[in-house]
Order: sequence, then C-alpha cells, then structure tokens
Amino acid sequence: MKIRFLTKNDYKAAEVSKILMETGFEVIAAKHVINEIQTEDVNMLVRDKVLKAFKIVGRPVFVEHTGLYIESLNGFPGGLTQIFWDQLQAEKFSELFGSSGDNRLIAKTVIGYCDSMKIHMFEGDIRGTVADKPRGNRDFQWDCIFIPEGETETFAEMGSRKNDISMRKIAFDKFKSFLKESKK
Repeated sequence: MKIRFLTKNDYKAAEVSKILMETGFEVIAAKHVINEIQTEDVNMLVRDKVLKAFKIVGRPVFVEHTGLYIESLNGFPGGLTQIFWDQLQAEKFSELFGSSGDNRLIAKTVIGYCDSMKIHMFEGDIRGTVADKPRGNRDFQWDCIFIPEGETETFAEMGSRKNDISMRKIAFDKFKSFLKESKK
C-alpha cells in the first residue's frame, strides 16, 4: 500500500522510507509546497499543514515538523525553527547558543496523518545540547550543531547511527505501530 509524505526535503523522505519500510507501506514523496502558518504552536502548525496536504493530494497523507526548543529561550523557536535557522545558519547558531552557559535544548518531531476521516498526531523528542561550533556534514540543517544527551558527537557526525536514536525515529516508531494496527 502506498502512503504519501508531503515533503520537499529528499533527506527526510529517504530517512522516513527506511523507518517505515517494514510496515508494508511504500512511502511516496509528494513534493508540493504548502504555505505553512507561522506559529510557535507546533500542533496547530502540523494540523493546518496536514489538512492543506490532504486537500492537494486527495489521499491519505502525512506531514512532519521537527523543531528545536531552546531552554534558555523558554522553548523558542519551536514551530518557527526553520525561519530561525535560515536567518542564523550553523556558525551563528553555535556562537549564540553553544557557547553560552545554558546550551540545553529539545529536538521534537510531530507527525500529522490524515486518513481522510481523522487526523492522527504522533510525537517524539530527544534532549541535547548545542555544539560550541558546527561539526560534521551540513546537508541536513541543524544536525551539525545538535548533540544528543549522553553522546559526544553531533547528529551529523553520527551518520546513519542518528536514525536509531533521533526524535524523528521515536515519532515514526509510534506512527509505524499505528499503521501496523490499522492494517489488521
């Protein structure tokens, strides 16, 4: 069975395809652009995004949003992480938050799935710190500055090992269990 994933990010599409491979669902990247609402409320953002995606795709579809919640900023930027990251980029982000006394943050993924009748939400998060300088490949946004709790390497330095512990994996494991149950 095919399931659509609305994303324009090829790295996310490949990562999610690997995670969901064993469900029997084939992930099809739907590369449509959606005008996302700009809000710190990630659940509202994901609900709005998945409804817009369903309207475009017209079939069961899921969307995903991953954000950073910096503890010294009371959880900001959250739903606004992409805008924040686009403005700062790796060096400035590390300079501002990796060298400060409190470099703790949470990375959280929220998945929204619309099956045509209902919206289902799945969440995963992981605590970590901001590296004092970017390390590793910079192809996948802030992976080069995020060090998961209990680790010494950034997600970027971990390579595919990241997929075993990431917030995306945690959220998609919940989604995977839901998909398996829904097939019964």
